[in-house]
This record gives sequence, structure tokens and C-alpha cells, in this order.
Amino acid sequence: MGFIVGRFLRRLNRFTCECLIGNKKMKAYLPNPGRLWELLLPNRILYLKKSDEKNNLPWVIYGVKKNNQFVLLHTSYTNKIVAELIRKRKISLLGNFKIVKREVKVDNHRIDFLLKRKNKKIFLEVKSVTLFKDRLAMFPDAPTERGKKHLYFLSKNKGMILFVVYSPKVLYFLPDFHTDFSFSQTLYQLRKKIKIKAISLKVKENLNYQFVNELKIPWKIFKKEAKDRGVYLIVGYLKRDKKISIGKLAKIKFKKGFYIYVGKAMNNLSKRIARHLRKNKKRRWHIDYLIDYLNNLRPIPIRTSQNLECPLAKDIKKIADSFVKDFGCSDCQCGSHLFYFQENPFLKERFVNLVLKYRLGQLISII
Repeated sequence: MGFIVGRFLRRLNRFTCECLIGNKKMKAYLPNPGRLWELLLPNRILYLKKSDEKNNLPWVIYGVKKNNQFVLLHTSYTNKIVAELIRKRKISLLGNFKIVKREVKVDNHRIDFLLKRKNKKIFLEVKSVTLFKDRLAMFPDAPTERGKKHLYFLSKNKGMILFVVYSPKVLYFLPDFHTDFSFSQTLYQLRKKIKIKAISLKVKENLNYQFVNELKIPWKIFKKEAKDRGVYLIVGYLKRDKKISIGKLAKIKFKKGFYIYVGKAMNNLSKRIARHLRKNKKRRWHIDYLIDYLNNLRPIPIRTSQNLECPLAKDIKKIADSFVKDFGCSDCQCGSHLFYFQENPFLKERFVNLVLKYRLGQLISII
């Protein structure tokens, strides 16, 4: 395949990254719309190829190295691998099907494959899964309204969805109800109308691959945990030093930088987060006084049956640069639920791994 090895510097937009190739900063096309927080961290090794696509960028990113493991990022190449698996009859549900057409346009949908066995036809949608921890993988890692529309189409046309996980260590798959609650609930509700399969692959730097396993989908765990309750983080950026009045805490001097607030809502988690993010609201919590001054707000819901607010706050405190005393913790003994980072926490591996621990790690412990 002739890959060039580079290093990730930053993501310029959804499909464009800045990379270091040799000693030069270069732009590269990223054929993957996911957030990829746990993969695209500064100085991560990338595998790139000269572009032959019409994207006006000189390089295309194919994969990234994480923990000495190659993770394929090129979603179109995933479809090429799936086509080979179908031809080799490696996927049990598709053993006798043949490919009729790829990228099939039906109404306003574009489906990856149209398959046929005797007189039976089936639509197949393929999803690349790059979000995993230990034995568990989840999808999607970013909200996908388009993905939800595909589910309704597949349910009406007796279709199939195949999740392809790029880790040979994974044994289980679940829809990511933390990231996209609506997509996940829709997949669960339609699970008897859509054939759902998840597989794991081991892919090497030369793009040789090995079929590893068909994964289990523990729907009982999903039913128990995938409810709109749990804990959450709100991450925001303060552009300049500023004194702000915070309710009964009076005026506090906040330093320029990033702030992470830890909260909980054991009922109606989505509504609680949406309320915090609204401009016009009655101020009830300490965060309501601060949030209007923060930019680039990013909520991170963690849906769980457990009240993990204080353990999460204590873990954030361990990796933060400092904290704001008595903020958001009037009903506990934590000392603070607001933490300060001088630099963007999403570029810190320890923070990203902490999110994975609470989102996926908690589920792994009960599977």
C-alpha cells in the first residue's frame, strides 16, 4: 500500500487534519466523520497515503496507532473489507449472499450494499467502529441523525446493519447511548425488524486483515443502563481573566482557560444539560452563573444507574491544574465540582481515558 508515517497535530475541521510529515506541516483528508477523541491526540502516529481523490488535499489518512495497535479510520476502505468477507463467506448471516450493487441510492438514502440470495434481496449498511475499551465497543462516537434515518429505512425493508470493530480484543458491542441516546434507543426498538451483527477485525499497517470474532450484543445490559439519567461534564473555555459573581459564593476571580463542571441528574439528564446551556433561565446552580461567560461549550453525558458524581469529581481533580473551592458541591464533601485546565483537556490522554473509564468501563464491569 506504500504508507507514509506522520504525526497528528490538530483537527482543522470535520474532514481535515494538520499533520507532521517529515519536518513539514501538511494538511490531510480524514475520511471519517466521528469525533475520535481517544484516537486523534497530539503526536499520535498516523498512516497516510498520497491523495488520488478530489478533495484538494495532498494526503489521505488511513489509520492511527493506539497502544501499538493499528486502527483503520478510512470508512470507505471498511466497505472494501466487508465486500471481501461477504465473498469469502466469513459472516454467518451473509454466508450465501452475493453482492448485487454497492452504494445503492433508494429515495433519499444511500445504502452501502444490495445483496441477493436466490430470489431474496437485502440491504446492508456498514458502520466502522473505532470507539472501544478492553472487551467493549460502542457506536456512534458522535451524534448521527443520518444514521437514525438509515435504521428506519432498514426496518421497513428488512435490512441489516453490520458494525465492524477494529480491535481483536473486543467481545461485546453496544450502541453508544451516552453519545447519541436517540440513535441507540431507535436501534433497540427496531432490533427485531433489523438484522444486527457486530464483528471484530485485526488490521495491520499494510491493511492486511484478519477476521477475529462475531460479537455479543448484551441487550439486557442496554435495557438496564440506557436510560436518561446519570452524571455529566460540561467543558467550556474562558477567553480572559474575569471576576464573576457566583450566587452566595460572591465574586470569584476566574483565570483564562478551560473549566470542567461535574453534575448529576438521576432523572431527565438531557433536560438538565439543555437547561444549563440555555441563555435565558433562572439561576439555580453555581454553574448557571458561570456558563454564560464560557465559550465552546461541550456537554459530556454519562448515562448510568449509579450516582457517580462524587467519584467522577475526585478523578477529575487528580488530573486538573486547580479547582474552584466550594463550587457546585454544597450537598457533598468533595470541596469542588469545578476544575480548571490551562490547556484543552480534550488534547490530554488522561482526560479522554477518564471519560472512557466512566462511559465504557462501568459497563464492562457489569457485563
